Amino acid sequence: MTDPWTPTVPEDKPPLGEADVAAGLAEVRALIAGAAEDSERDPQDIHLVAISKTAPAEVILPALEAGQRLFGENYVQEAKAKWPALRERFPDVELHFVGPLQSNKAREAVELFDVIHSLDRLSLAAAISKESERTGRQPRLLIQVNTGGEEQKAGVAPDAVDTLLAECRDTHGLVVQGLMCIPPFDDPPSPHFALLARIADKHRLPILSMGMSADYPAAIQMGATHIRVGTAIFGARAKKA
Repeated sequence: MTDPWTPTVPEDKPPLGEADVAAGLAEVRALIAGAAEDSERDPQDIHLVAISKTAPAEVILPALEAGQRLFGENYVQEAKAKWPALRERFPDVELHFVGPLQSNKAREAVELFDVIHSLDRLSLAAAISKESERTGRQPRLLIQVNTGGEEQKAGVAPDAVDTLLAECRDTHGLVVQGLMCIPPFDDPPSPHFALLARIADKHRLPILSMGMSADYPAAIQMGATHIRVGTAIFGARAKKA
């Protein structure tokens, strides 16, 4: 029997630019509410970050018109090209950076984004601290944790979170508010979400960014406060050649 709160499989979604964005957004919101109810959680405690990477402004617009205000991007230059104009029309948008961040992009990231999910090393912490002091802007910061120990994936090892947190606070004066993870593609996600939740609880970090289009009900069950959903809203992105 199919779980009623299982998300639509991303491969079943129409391609980006052809999907009904408003309908996809409504479906995701309903699934969030259902998963929250099943987990005896308040849906208001779960924040949907609509991942709009590679989506042009005209594809994002229906989500904005439907009231969505939290959006996530993976690339600084792409976000810089499309979001300033959109924010002129929708100034209450909250923009999240969710991809790997190069230290030399810290200036633009601090200027543009309200939340950075992918802090994972001291050199990046130093760059963010420098730009926050320069601009007076202090994006909320999350440490990305590589829960699966994947060599090709960004993120700090679970047993190194303590050290990075202390260095961010004591050396760079940064306030870290949460953790983010992306479980290995072939692993059941729940153990990774549970690990992240335990680390966050140990350090009393209130934000847990975990769960994407294919697994966010499991993340909600494990305590996610922010889920990152793109394909289920905007449609399937073209696969890289």
